[in-house]
Amino acid sequence: MKIEYKNLYTHFVFTTYQRIPMINEKSRERIEKYITGIVKHNSSKLYAIYANPEHVHFLVSRSPDISEEELATIIAKSSEKFINQNKLVAGKFKWQRSASAFSVSKSDIESVCKYILNQPEHHKKTTFAEEYQRFMEHYQTTLKK
Repeated sequence: MKIEYKNLYTHFVFTTYQRIPMINEKSRERIEKYITGIVKHNSSKLYAIYANPEHVHFLVSRSPDISEEELATIIAKSSEKFINQNKLVAGKFKWQRSASAFSVSKSDIESVCKYILNQPEHHKKTTFAEEYQRFMEHYQTTLKK
């Protein structure tokens, strides 16, 4: 069945391999623009993105033709290749082999965008580990064992 209308908002969090802070301020914007292009190329829309040194947050309105897992895989593989080919970080860049995807209601888009774009200020007070634990509690999610 063809889906004509959709509201499939997903907040993704990708983490660098072993949470090593590899994304520097100099390459952050290029990485964000590249991921934005991948999302657009896959019939989806990116609302907000911020690349921290060891993780990236982005909010997407996803096409119903692609699952969260498929989109995450495409973004991870393509951006790893782009980052390494363009030598945007010191050493070989890799994402963790798993990511997080949280559904977002349309009424929460604005607050999630503000949260994502406010990452530099947020992480002056909260570590990524603390942030991630709060996500798990907020979304009442458990990690696979």
